[in-house]
Amino acid sequence: MKAAVLYGDYDLRYEEFPEPEIQPGCVKIQVKACGICGSDIPRITAGGAHYYPIVLGHEFSGIITETASDVHRLSVGDHVAAVPLIPCMKCRDCEQGHYSQCKHYTFIGSRIQGGFGEYVVLPERNAVRIDPDIPFEQGALFEPSTVALHGLRLTGFQGGKAVAILGGGTIGLFALQWARILGAGKIVVFGRDKKHLSVAKRLGADEVISTLDDGYLDQALAMTDNIGYDYVFEAAGAAATIQLSFDLVCNHGSVCMIGTPTKSIEFTRRQWELLNRKEFHLTGSWMSGSAPFPGDEWALTAQCFADGRLKYDPEIFYRQIPIQNTMEIVEALRERSRIKGRILLLHENASVR
Repeated sequence: MKAAVLYGDYDLRYEEFPEPEIQPGCVKIQVKACGICGSDIPRITAGGAHYYPIVLGHEFSGIITETASDVHRLSVGDHVAAVPLIPCMKCRDCEQGHYSQCKHYTFIGSRIQGGFGEYVVLPERNAVRIDPDIPFEQGALFEPSTVALHGLRLTGFQGGKAVAILGGGTIGLFALQWARILGAGKIVVFGRDKKHLSVAKRLGADEVISTLDDGYLDQALAMTDNIGYDYVFEAAGAAATIQLSFDLVCNHGSVCMIGTPTKSIEFTRRQWELLNRKEFHLTGSWMSGSAPFPGDEWALTAQCFADGRLKYDPEIFYRQIPIQNTMEIVEALRERSRIKGRILLLHENASVR
């Protein structure tokens, strides 16, 4: 098969690669579209891959072309999105339904071959059937949607409350939509990029605030009568937004850290005092999944994309690049400081609607 194979930093080559063979309990997917996640960028640019050569890609969708004889839920021709986490199903965390904490997991596109290849073989339970009317590029957004929903679930989210979402990238935009679907009272999205904030407004934000503007914190708190926000979801993984969450949350509110920092974070004495004084609940969030695997996060994403409650906006993607254009992909990542959204890779066999 053809694949974009990573050999080292910025060394991405489109070439022949061994096609995976079907295994018991598995399906083979012909990949149509695959996103480049923020976690993929250091794998490509900063020595972050587990080994070389490797075929990355964990946010992908496609069509089933082959099934093992013991597969009965899915059929050849089904359109599916991939669940990249493959937990062991035997450890204490897995037995409790906490698959993201599995100590013996593997992961498609980082530990084993992923969606930068033309074909991927994965367990039947890791393929989620999607409505055939859903475009493949939208199918490549299933995984980030589930990550956002998982974060909301961890706070015990209840409707009718004020919600602040810090970061207008893909995860933030899905956190916004899930907050709206689950009945949030008021949703305010914070970001630096005007395009992201414009998309957030189209997708249902009541207000958007640029953190580049003077006095934005006072403006944000005034929208809650200076009480603060019941729920704050940090979706950027940046020091400034992580620290901002402590200022925005109300007394006894909830803060969920969905974003993944790439640098060390320091807290001032005042910020830590806010945690003590406000007695707010602080939690992290890692990947997605619930029992029975892969969980409601995936089932609800499929349902809400199909019925239109979960919206797709093409501007979520910064660029769409044919996967064989590896030099174009590499140059786009060299300019990553100017990247304003996900990059979508399209396979040669793709017919993206």
